[in-house]
Amino acid sequence: MDQAQLKHQLLIAMPQMDDPDFEHTVTYLVEHGEEGAMGLTLNRPVALSINDILADMEINVEVPPSEHHQVVAGGPIQQDSGFVLHRATARRWDSSIALADGLCLTTSRDILEAIALGEGPAATLVCLGYAGWDQGQLERELADNVWLSVPSTPELVLETPFGQRWRSAAAGLGVDMSLIATQVGHG
Repeated sequence: MDQAQLKHQLLIAMPQMDDPDFEHTVTYLVEHGEEGAMGLTLNRPVALSINDILADMEINVEVPPSEHHQVVAGGPIQQDSGFVLHRATARRWDSSIALADGLCLTTSRDILEAIALGEGPAATLVCLGYAGWDQGQLERELADNVWLSVPSTPELVLETPFGQRWRSAAAGLGVDMSLIATQVGHG
């Protein structure tokens, strides 16, 4: 399988996914190569708000962030690490990489400081932790039909309500998840 084709794609967990960390998830694949893969789950909201994160990091809030700054569990690995997905802006952040379709990933404190000043991106998705796959693991899971992949869109990543992301991502492929059986091969 060509790893370059999966980088910046969305992985949609199939209904038969039995891993509680990924059941009914949509995961943005940030990196995929011979060494493995790294992604950020997009539809697992947590009880923390952006204001809670800013307070924990002792960042003074001058302009309260809007509801367009959301926080999710990005995956089961290093859940104390934060990754900020956002649209590209004219401003550059200390640790930021361009993804696809105008999306960026930033891991530096300066973006949170800018949000607290009302000078950051208009919408962000703060992902706590990430998902990872060892060499060949994701390819095996794809061969076992555990995941579907679909191109990412900034709208799905940043704007679609959490409860609709799984079905909306699948609909991008013309797939209605409610019509797929959760049990296969059992007779």
